[in-house]
Amino acid sequence: MIAPTFRLSSELEAEKYRVLKTAFGFDAFRPGQEPVIDAVLAGNDVLAVMPTGAGKSLCYQAPALVLGGLAVVVSPLIALMDDQVAGLRLDGVQAEAIHSGKSREDNVASWRRVASGEARLLYLAPERLMTARMLAALGRLPVSLVAIDEAHCISQWGHSFRAEYLALGEARAALPKARMIALTATADQSTRDDIVAKLFDGRAETFVAGFDRPNISIAVQDKRDTGEAIERFVAARPDQSGVVYRISRKKVDDTAARLQSAGVKALAYHAGMDAAARAAAQEAFLAERGVVMVATVAFGMGIDKADVRYVVHGDAPGSLEAYYQEIGRAGRDGEPAEALLFYGLEDIRTRRRFIDEQDAAPERKRVESRRLDALVGFCETTACRRQALLAYFGEVSPPCGNCDVCLDPPEVIDATEEARLLLTLASATGERFGAAHIVALAVGHESETVTARGHDRLDGFGKGPDRPAAEWRAILRQLVACHALEVETGAFGGISLTEKGRLILVGEERVSVAKPRPKKRERRRAMVAEAVASGVDEALLQSLKALRRELAIARAVPAYVIFSDKTLIEMAATRPTTLDELGRVKGVGAAKLEAFGSAFLRALSNG
Repeated sequence: MIAPTFRLSSELEAEKYRVLKTAFGFDAFRPGQEPVIDAVLAGNDVLAVMPTGAGKSLCYQAPALVLGGLAVVVSPLIALMDDQVAGLRLDGVQAEAIHSGKSREDNVASWRRVASGEARLLYLAPERLMTARMLAALGRLPVSLVAIDEAHCISQWGHSFRAEYLALGEARAALPKARMIALTATADQSTRDDIVAKLFDGRAETFVAGFDRPNISIAVQDKRDTGEAIERFVAARPDQSGVVYRISRKKVDDTAARLQSAGVKALAYHAGMDAAARAAAQEAFLAERGVVMVATVAFGMGIDKADVRYVVHGDAPGSLEAYYQEIGRAGRDGEPAEALLFYGLEDIRTRRRFIDEQDAAPERKRVESRRLDALVGFCETTACRRQALLAYFGEVSPPCGNCDVCLDPPEVIDATEEARLLLTLASATGERFGAAHIVALAVGHESETVTARGHDRLDGFGKGPDRPAAEWRAILRQLVACHALEVETGAFGGISLTEKGRLILVGEERVSVAKPRPKKRERRRAMVAEAVASGVDEALLQSLKALRRELAIARAVPAYVIFSDKTLIEMAATRPTTLDELGRVKGVGAAKLEAFGSAFLRALSNG
């Protein structure tokens, strides 16, 4: 969704390319940069939404140098300001930052260089810019551009709202000759509309570059024994840098301690730590290889570390907007990276409680609830996850081939009878009990809680023993996702029926769900056994797996990122002999065909 390019004078056009080459050393702009820069140079106010790694900074740095005068850059983080200033100075561009992390003497010296015209860019936090004294001082200087980074912080709908950003719209009156550009990596339509309304009085050129980060493999897992699952995931990726997000400070501390006990170089980061400890952890993460940062969402904004190989969410984030921003910290070098989200019903209940308890207007709570519904839908989708994620931001895409659903598609089954059993039990117990209790009734587990209430005498008790509890939990989650059940936000997370649930219960609607999966190891064994039984050469299949393992180790990625078991089984069954034939095997896209095709054809011919 890129707006038309603006026509510039020949002088501006030539200066734009001269600055690009002499100041930054590039011969060409990255995709999406030039239309944004042209709009600014043509005199327009601009909102630019560009994914992490797309080169947002150049979209205000280049115009600043072309236009001359002084550019004021608003940034929420001291570390980010200092990094940007250091980078510009290495490029030969004089830039300054004034912030609370520097001494008064250093700030005064920086201001003198700004006031004398020596500096071309000045970085400020929003609260420092919006003081009457600073605005008056800047009003006496030739300010040509105001750039607002991390602009989603302006919006009450944004996932990182910061009240001090709200006043920035008033900078226009104080600096009337300056153009203004706002930039962010993450903003859905409501956030974009809010930014334009608050910052630009509803009038701005809006540029939305593609949101896709195809190098990031996306997966969602059932939330069981999360601490142990995180430890297994991290331990399987030794010497790789990663970020593990947890919802609370206690979970951060516990998870970091567990990883440290397992020999992982893990650090904790949350708002309960003092500033010096947080700064030391961040510095170590940025400077050293193989550090795993375990953090709340207090960590991450503006972090520019190219080789983060994975982001793990041990708890569900509050929205897809927050999720997208957080997984964007992985794979900024363009190399393969992973995003793994652990998700369960308790996450829905916790997030709904956060929404209910916040001091906010009813409309904001309704918007946050809809956003949480979108996240639940993403977690429970039976189609490509990347399609669901990009669709949330208004972007249409084909199946990605690099998410858990594409790599191992679930079987969709009619689960109306199973759904009716769960709905019957929820209704019969007064819609006051949580998911664990309802599942216990379905499988016939006679606990003290069950028998004390006489629930073992209900008609539906024990009518689902053929499915393990994990499968009933998965079906129940999908009933929540399709709005047949609601999870109350109270202490016990009671399950209650919606109108749709009552229609299912009386037989007026049917339910389709993803067939609950057995454990991964059991599933793989069953798949291989079935393949061998149907005539697939087991020795050839093992040879293909060995090759896959070698390629995965060389690229420091899990084996399934190369090809899934299903794809290898189909290769072994069909034995393609040409790249064209190999490309017709399910799971072999164009990029993987180019990267791995020849190696797998050799393995197939040798088999």
